Amino acid sequence: MPDRSLRIGVLGGTLDPVHYGHLFAAEEVRAWCGLDRILLMPCGQAPHKDYRAITPAEHRYNMCVLAAQGNSHFCVSRIEIDRPGPSYTIDTLRELRALYGSDTELFFILGADALLEIDTWRQPDDVLREAQCVVVPRKGVELDRLPSVIGAERAARVVVIDMPLLGISATEIRRRVREGRPIRYLLPDPVIDYIQREGLYREAQQP
Repeated sequence: MPDRSLRIGVLGGTLDPVHYGHLFAAEEVRAWCGLDRILLMPCGQAPHKDYRAITPAEHRYNMCVLAAQGNSHFCVSRIEIDRPGPSYTIDTLRELRALYGSDTELFFILGADALLEIDTWRQPDDVLREAQCVVVPRKGVELDRLPSVIGAERAARVVVIDMPLLGISATEIRRRVREGRPIRYLLPDPVIDYIQREGLYREAQQP
């Protein structure tokens, strides 16, 4: 074990499906912040989305497990899947704190677009206190707008990572599958095989 505190990154969301944009961002943050571990954490019940429009959690979990193969720093967590009720970030961070110990440093990885909606989070300022928020760029989001949108005090507690923007979208992947178009090189081959084997995304998900 290292002499310093354990440093864990958390990449959550629907991950429907997990793709190279997610994985590249996670690996970039891991290297930038010197993290020991990245937890890929598919949500159970997304607070801001109709659960009927999201692929069942077990499929999303299985795809994350397949995507994490080959990277010893990546793990997949079932915390939000197994916990009943909406998947609130603050509850997850507190559960991780209890699981890994109070000395553990938590890094919450999110897209810039999600940060701009901070006022829709449950206990947003507690989230900023519980973990270091690390923001990765998203298409169409001007990062220099953050202080004016979320407030200078909140923005000062956020780390913004300068990294290439891959621009891969889970929505686009689902649409391409539905239209019979190729998705190779957008996500790992084992995940593609799983999507094809399980017949995922062939029909539009109904809200």
